[in-house]
Amino acid sequence: MTTEANDMKEFREPSLADRREMAAKARQTILEKARAKSAVNDPGFAERQAARRAVSEARDVRAAERKLAKAAAAEREEAARKAEQVERAAALKAAKEAAVAAAAEAALRAAAAKIESKAARDARYAARKARKR
Repeated sequence: MTTEANDMKEFREPSLADRREMAAKARQTILEKARAKSAVNDPGFAERQAARRAVSEARDVRAAERKLAKAAAAEREEAARKAEQVERAAALKAAKEAAVAAAAEAALRAAAAKIESKAARDARYAARKARKR
């Protein structure tokens, strides 16, 4: 038994410096693995980046086109609304003028009717006076 114990190395607990050195080595290997897996080292990375950039730029262009189309539609709608307001104002003015003209014509007819009735009444009075004489 004693010979077997002498053959085995004694277990030695690692010191703080040893633990720090092992941790640094572990971090270094993890960093090297990450660098090896990095997308920058991938040959298709630049192509994928260019494709993504092109898609993004196309999306931005489409968004700008939609914004311009929306602004143009808003301008057309505003112009149509203003034209409709002008037409409505013109129609209202024409209706008012027609109403004024109709009122004036009605007043003229009423005045003419009054004059006619007065003339008829005067003729009756004159006829009555002529019969009395």
